[in-house]
Amino acid sequence: MRRRLAPLFPAPGVPYLRRMTNVHRLARNSVPRAASKPPRIDDGDGRTGVATRTRTRTKKPSMYKVLILNDDYTPMEFVVYILQRFFKMDMEEATQVMLHVHQRGVGVCGTYSYEIAEMKATQVMDCARDNQHPLQCTVEKA
Repeated sequence: MRRRLAPLFPAPGVPYLRRMTNVHRLARNSVPRAASKPPRIDDGDGRTGVATRTRTRTKKPSMYKVLILNDDYTPMEFVVYILQRFFKMDMEEATQVMLHVHQRGVGVCGTYSYEIAEMKATQVMDCARDNQHPLQCTVEKA
């Protein structure tokens, strides 16, 4: 025997509540009416107030530029190696930044949040010191 489905639109004159299933009735009745009002606070002296909830908004972190400074002793190949290793640049981009540092005296390697920029600058300085190069790297607010 084939079961007959209820029509999408009921016949005229059938009240809306009669068309609702038990699931719909439970869902409609499960939301308490008092939940929409904020709770009242009684501080004991007869005065009452409304409790409000403050929303905290998070800001985007400030960005900082990692700068490499030019010197006359660090080889250009080593600067390209540093840019590729710590700043994930390809050969062409690292060469362009290295030439900019060589010609202008300073060049931007990347822009990061403060902690990451400090970490990268420290890594560059440690690697340069381990390889006995006087390469300097600084952090500046973007």
